[in-house]
Amino acid sequence: MGPEINMPGPVCLIENTEEQLVVNKEALETLSAISQPVVVVAIVGLYRTGKSYLMNKLAGKQKGFSVGSTVQAHTQGIWMWCVPHPSKLDHTLVLLDTEGLGDTQKVDNKNDEQIFALAILLSSTLVYNTMSNIDQGAIDLLHNVTEITDLLRARTSSHLDGVEDAADIVTFFPDLVWTLRDFYLDLETDGQLITADTYLENSLRPKEGSDQRSQNYNLPRLCIQKFFPTRKCFIFDTPIHGKKLGQLETLCDDELDHEFVQQVAEFCSYIFSHSKIKTLPGDIKVNGPRLENLVLTYVNAIHNGELPCLGNTVLALSQIENAAAVQKAMSHYDQEMTQKVQLPTNTLQELLDLHRACEREAIEVFKKNSFKDEDQGFQKELEALLHTKQEAICQKNLEASSERCSALLQDIFTPLEANVQLGIYSRPGGHNLYIQKIEELKALYYQKPGKGIQAEEALQNYLHSKKPVSDAILQTDQALTAKENEMKVQRAKAETARADAQRLEELHRMQQKLMEEKERVRQQQLRQMEINRANFLAELKRAEEQQLQEEAERLRAAQEAERRRLQEMLWHLENRRHSRDHCILC
Repeated sequence: MGPEINMPGPVCLIENTEEQLVVNKEALETLSAISQPVVVVAIVGLYRTGKSYLMNKLAGKQKGFSVGSTVQAHTQGIWMWCVPHPSKLDHTLVLLDTEGLGDTQKVDNKNDEQIFALAILLSSTLVYNTMSNIDQGAIDLLHNVTEITDLLRARTSSHLDGVEDAADIVTFFPDLVWTLRDFYLDLETDGQLITADTYLENSLRPKEGSDQRSQNYNLPRLCIQKFFPTRKCFIFDTPIHGKKLGQLETLCDDELDHEFVQQVAEFCSYIFSHSKIKTLPGDIKVNGPRLENLVLTYVNAIHNGELPCLGNTVLALSQIENAAAVQKAMSHYDQEMTQKVQLPTNTLQELLDLHRACEREAIEVFKKNSFKDEDQGFQKELEALLHTKQEAICQKNLEASSERCSALLQDIFTPLEANVQLGIYSRPGGHNLYIQKIEELKALYYQKPGKGIQAEEALQNYLHSKKPVSDAILQTDQALTAKENEMKVQRAKAETARADAQRLEELHRMQQKLMEEKERVRQQQLRQMEINRANFLAELKRAEEQQLQEEAERLRAAQEAERRRLQEMLWHLENRRHSRDHCILC
């Protein structure tokens, strides 16, 4: 179940502006946020009968719905207050306080009938609030339901006893709780005490007889019994006497009549415990969005001058809910695709896989929110819309890829185009340089991510568009190359002649240099020969001198040896003489 909606106070659900009913968008937004089942309690009755006080008590508040203290009708249109149900978990109690009926300031009572009809159509429990007792006027006022049932009945039935149609209507009608305010009668019949419920049933009991007067008396009673099979009656004493009655919402319970306080508590307890979830034929539980659609359906029908037949109410509701479910599914698809898809995708399959995943989620969202799509017409419509979305996203993917590739090609190849304009490639060999540059830029283009499925086609289209430029560069290259080749031949011949002249000149220089070298060598040899001769003569002279010196040295040595020999001989002779002399002396 969704989160509780706990409004701080009531808001106008249906405005009554110059007796024209207008739905309040703010109130519809509140209903659309309620995912829980709703128990709808509406109160109708004459103006200035204390309806708003009872609704405030059901809301558990002292104040909320406006409680007036003058004879002027206070509540205009239908006001709504959504509060957590006090005794049913995960249920929301929707309280509808209606504009008082019978305001003398109204132009006619048609507006009363419309508000009365809306209260019946929207509620699961209808509180019919009257004063003092059940009288013919109150019964006749409620009898207005017969006019409503005539409009609600299936078109094939034209009388009240149409069994199948009436059965459908009864399942749709709310339970009736009749409240009698400022009740002053004694609850007794034939001296026996009776309950408030018995009093109500006695008041609705038809009379015997077939005359027109009896029929006029019985018709409203039979109608009420027919379409409100579940009925309950509460009586309320006067809460307080005097002027303070107009200040009821400001008074505490201990300032009010004890019986009245107890009666209000019993009334609230019954409503809380017995009021059912608003249900459509087929046991379809109504939540906030479905109640929102019912409000729109019925108010639009009233604007068109009629109320929808009951058989078409569920159909109309299913169309509204299923259309909303389709829209919600498409919104989910758009949101998921926006979050998951980054255009352009690298491959078509990648995009199709993302689409199918989001498509499955969208169909699940539709199934979760759809309502009696028995022939799967709305699901088929959704599938058709999703198929259209697929085609559109594929087309967008192509366009995004083309735009990305175009921008990328422009960014990468613009400098090349500028160089072409400057004539950079208008030279011999320029075409090869141009093709080489094209290949370099193609490699750079391939490296860039996020080009999408048009990457190759966009590149080939671009290169194809530049083929005339390439052909022009090639023609210029070929023309300039032929001219350059001719000039090369001429330059080669001239170069050959210059080379030959240079070789001859070089040969002459080499011969001259060789002769000079030979002369230099000859002169060097002559000088060397002179040096060698001089060296030889000097060496010869040194040899002769050395020989003479050596001869002189040998002579001196011989002389010295002779001298030493003579000295030794003299020494020996001297020694012999001394020895002889010594011997002689001895």
